[in-house]
Amino acid sequence: MIQSNESAERIRELLDRNLQEVFGEGDNDRRRAVIGELWAEDGVLYVPPSAIIGHDAIDKFAGDLRATHPHYVYAPHGNPQVLHNAGRLAWGSGPRGEPPEYTGWDVITVRDGKITALYVFLDETSDEFRRASGKAAS
Repeated sequence: MIQSNESAERIRELLDRNLQEVFGEGDNDRRRAVIGELWAEDGVLYVPPSAIIGHDAIDKFAGDLRATHPHYVYAPHGNPQVLHNAGRLAWGSGPRGEPPEYTGWDVITVRDGKITALYVFLDETSDEFRRASGKAAS
């Protein structure tokens, strides 16, 4: 039997902090510092429609995304779930105090206490999903 040596508490922390302090962070310097704390050097971010590799590329993607929705906040929907060296967190994003404009799931894998991969699943009912996947709104 293979046992994960990753702490469930650390995986929950990674999910929460990545959501708020990477994707929810508008300050470029703070976001970049947190990416260094949370992400493995060779970490891969899987988002529609591509894969993004490494700190520089993840920082650019998160910063560009933040710039398109500077007044949006990310809110977890429930608690993170952990299984071995992986975790998942449902979330929503939209203007503070309003229903989310789009929702999704973050699923991470962890090695040595850092994110090695983040898979971002956007819920198909959101305009963000349709934009990212090239599908027109119905």
